[in-house]
Amino acid sequence: MKNRKGKGFIVMGLLLIAAAFLLVLYNMREENQARHSAEQALKKLEAYFPAQESKDGTDASGTDGTDSKKGSNTAGEAGKTVSAKDREIPDYILNPHMEMPVQTIDGVDYIGKLEIPAYGLELPVIADWSYPMLKIAPCRYFGSVYTNNMIIAAHNFVSHFGNLKYLAQGDVVYFTDMDGNRFSYEVAGCETLQPMAEREMKSGSWDLTLFTCTIGGASRVTVRCVRSKTS
Repeated sequence: MKNRKGKGFIVMGLLLIAAAFLLVLYNMREENQARHSAEQALKKLEAYFPAQESKDGTDASGTDGTDSKKGSNTAGEAGKTVSAKDREIPDYILNPHMEMPVQTIDGVDYIGKLEIPAYGLELPVIADWSYPMLKIAPCRYFGSVYTNNMIIAAHNFVSHFGNLKYLAQGDVVYFTDMDGNRFSYEVAGCETLQPMAEREMKSGSWDLTLFTCTIGGASRVTVRCVRSKTS
């Protein structure tokens, strides 16, 4: 009888080990698919970002608007500098409650891209969230970058928001909309919220919030950001 029980425990243990191994393989597969999906979407999306002067004084390509080959300002005629007074005021400043422009790639609407330099991340952001969409890329959960209350959600894949909890106060985050306006933020702090704490997630006067679930989904890692003074 004891031998039978012992064999039963061994078999059960082996089955649990096999199940854990299969779960690890499944998670690795999901992670790889998410990384590939985001990379492909961003690659296609890059073609639609205009090379224009953005909110923080750089154009969509990350330069300061100066042609390094010719040494002239590309925003105006050769040898002339276009003053801030002469630049066109972006639509979102005149009408902050306007809808964020979208670009459709492979049937999915995107509102721009998110950059987290501390982890070398550059990710497309989907216009509206759903569980299937989260497997492709981070999604807008609420708000708008123009009204300074946007919330972005993503899975805890390492290639998405898996390292979110390690962001430190003062780390920079960038968001670029589909019109090429680039917004700069600084991390103000990190908090842990319950899965159903929607009111707490949307509370406060944070300019940008990023969140993801912990392993197992017991809580939400939530990073609060404020607009940089230079943006």
